[in-house]
Amino acid sequence: MGSIRSSNIKHIAVDLVENNENLFGVDFYKNREILEENLKDVSKKTTNLISGYVTRYVLKKMSRVKKEMEDVVPEE
Repeated sequence: MGSIRSSNIKHIAVDLVENNENLFGVDFYKNREILEENLKDVSKKTTNLISGYVTRYVLKKMSRVKKEMEDVVPEE
């Protein structure tokens, strides 16, 4: 069973990644530091949830782009 996140966490994370593409990466701890600096009024638990989903979303996005590139340029 996977972890279930509320839609608010997902919407916030997706908006942050889409608006700041180069800021976030695949490292949870670096993403958490960035969020702690920028989101002052958010609890630690919420920051961790958002950071976790940001990390997951970035990995999923990278995988999707890699798959699209393989579909465009077939290997011989």
